[in-house]
Amino acid sequence: MPRKIIVKGTSGAGKSTFAAELGRRLDLPWIELDALYHGPNWSEPAREAFHDRVSRAMDAAPDGWVIDGNYDSKLGDLIVAGADTIVWLDLPFPIKLFRLSRRTFHRIHHGVELWNGNRETWRNTFASRDSLFVWMIRAHRRHRREWPARYRRDPRLVRLRTGDEVRRWLDEQTGRSHHATSPP
Repeated sequence: MPRKIIVKGTSGAGKSTFAAELGRRLDLPWIELDALYHGPNWSEPAREAFHDRVSRAMDAAPDGWVIDGNYDSKLGDLIVAGADTIVWLDLPFPIKLFRLSRRTFHRIHHGVELWNGNRETWRNTFASRDSLFVWMIRAHRRHRREWPARYRRDPRLVRLRTGDEVRRWLDEQTGRSHHATSPP
């Protein structure tokens, strides 16, 4: 049974929902990289500080963890090297776009606080150079282009392409059958 799992994918793929549920089912701590990265007013830590935060979180869970997020350009292979399983939630683009839209509109409309007091706004979601939707589109293309070659021979990779595959894999790892709280 996997004990150190990294969950990768673009925004809208369901990384956090999946990772939180997997951690709950396996009784492992869930480490959300966004929570360690985004400071107040969306400030970004220095590379070394972020690396240290993630290292400390991993070290604090020597018996295993479920980490969701990417941040390869900031962390290198820190997490991947320590993982026994790499889950890539590679759902179709329209599904991710729909989920991202639904989630973002909900967060903006309800003023949902994310990490360290940050909230999504219409401006930072659509009108900034760091638009979440632009990032998701670029990341979707980049991951589809780069990750198959990067992980081609890595036996730890589990690439899940449909909601059914996601549910089935989650259930297989935890010895449970699908129920209403399973992520799609």
